[in-house]
Amino acid sequence: MKFNEYQVQTKTTAIYPEDKGLIYTALGLCSEAGEVADKIKKSIRDKGGDLDEADLLGLKRELGDVLWYVACLSSELGFSLQDVAEGNLDKLRSRADRDQLGGSGDDR
Repeated sequence: MKFNEYQVQTKTTAIYPEDKGLIYTALGLCSEAGEVADKIKKSIRDKGGDLDEADLLGLKRELGDVLWYVACLSSELGFSLQDVAEGNLDKLRSRADRDQLGGSGDDR
């Protein structure tokens, strides 16, 4: 499946007030990313960071939720998911070409 196809499909399962779509999807993205972090945190606390099959399956599901919210938030902002992905890779390639992958700041 291609990014833009996935983005179109997310609309079939999106249930939130249209006038609150931007804030709803932004908050949902933060929430789901937090669930990914929480699962990894608990694996460190309970298993020394080792991930078993159940942990990996749970993380895969949570990453799917993160992707869903990224796609929906992109739609709310008028971006295609394909353009977001390609723009990110272009940015990172440019940083790599200029030996600027390390460090901090948006305008490296």
